[in-house]
Amino acid sequence: MTYHRKLCAGLCLALVFLNSAVLAGAMPVKSVAAAAWNKGRETGLPIPRYVSLKAHKARMRVGPSTIYATKWIYIKPGLPMEIIDEYGHWRQVRDDTGVTGWMHSALLSATRTAVVAPWLTKNAMLRADPEPTGTLVAELQPRVLLSLHSCTGVWCRVSVREHATKGYIRQDTLWGAYPGEMFQ
Repeated sequence: MTYHRKLCAGLCLALVFLNSAVLAGAMPVKSVAAAAWNKGRETGLPIPRYVSLKAHKARMRVGPSTIYATKWIYIKPGLPMEIIDEYGHWRQVRDDTGVTGWMHSALLSATRTAVVAPWLTKNAMLRADPEPTGTLVAELQPRVLLSLHSCTGVWCRVSVREHATKGYIRQDTLWGAYPGEMFQ
């Protein structure tokens, strides 16, 4: 074979492999809207869903393996994360700032937590009762970390992590519970 033919054959093979990789989509990443309330292919649990960090040092990686580079290191256990995909023992997660990456499932917990919505421009009201006129317990700044105990779809019963403060907060002022989501 001449040099020219070898070069053309090599380029053709490269194009075939590239096209098949693109068409096969080694790891399709769906938006949360497109994947809304599907079941995870590994656990059968709903996708997307909220979980929290279990580990004191949790690495978010670029891909679903330890061979991939570390994107972020989280050092606060209890931070809420949203699982948006599953691959083996790895979970693709999103944090409250919108950063996405992969974490090993051993770093995550099913314990529900939330943060006061980062997008708020004023404090959220923590009330003694689940009603707008309930006694004011505290004003919480955006990003305050909360433990979620239950949600009615409108109000969530919460406690401030590492404090004795507890009460009810409107669900739409939280990142860690979906609008209208109910759980005990």
